[in-house]
Amino acid sequence: MGAKLRTVRRRIRSVQSTMKITRAMELIAASRILKAQQRVEQARPFAERLTAAISDVAAAASALGHPMLVERPDRRVAAVFLVTSDRGLAGGYNANVLKRAEELFSLLRDEGKEAKVFVAGRKGVSSFRFRGRPVEESWTGFSETPTYDDAKRIADALIDRYVSGEVDEIHGVFMDFVSPLRQTAVARRFVPLVVEAVERPVEGPVTQYEFEPEPEALLDALLPRYVETRVFSALLESAAAEHAARRRAMSAATENAEELIKVLTRVANQARQTEITTEIMEIVGGAEALRQAAGE
Repeated sequence: MGAKLRTVRRRIRSVQSTMKITRAMELIAASRILKAQQRVEQARPFAERLTAAISDVAAAASALGHPMLVERPDRRVAAVFLVTSDRGLAGGYNANVLKRAEELFSLLRDEGKEAKVFVAGRKGVSSFRFRGRPVEESWTGFSETPTYDDAKRIADALIDRYVSGEVDEIHGVFMDFVSPLRQTAVARRFVPLVVEAVERPVEGPVTQYEFEPEPEALLDALLPRYVETRVFSALLESAAAEHAARRRAMSAATENAEELIKVLTRVANQARQTEITTEIMEIVGGAEALRQAAGE
């Protein structure tokens, strides 16, 4: 067997081994997407009900000017919380988050604000460290399966910075999971709070609330929970998006490996055919030489 044929066959075996790994990773990611999507869907009703409660309490306490609802007159420092993955092999997932974060940084600079970065996920931490940019605080090890305790730790750190006056705004940058085929990098402001609109029935009685304790006490209790919910939602959305991105990346890698195997197989066949032709020519040449020798 010729050296070229041996080399090509080694490459085919190597690509086949890689293809088995990428196919297995694709199946694992596909199985995890469903679980992550279910967690996202289960968390959304709670977030919607909490948003509605915050809206009602905030409306009743509009004259109180709660510090997490009112924009500070001189905002100079903004906390930017990024959600990235702990592992790679997820296509453009992390690149899209970082690109969206850079767009937010540019916008904040135009507004005369300094951005302080808070990162969840090893890939984001590595990216900022490689570029020599400081990270105020980071959290790793749970990008694929975040828990509410993880979200609470992050929210507590962000809220403490805001309450102490170290930062004047809190923004989140993460992947919004729309469907297994579509995920979008988004940037949203968490604090000062932007209470999102919640769909309510057009017809029927309107709920009236009596507050006990007073609205300001309820806001003190609810607003930190609201920020925790927003952070937890960002972590869940990002986890589902990460699995979807990894499945697509592994699917593309498997398809590329299959195409490469086809190309290498053709090259191997051509090399084998060349060897066979050479061997036949050598046999014919040898036979002809023997015939001529016998004739002499």
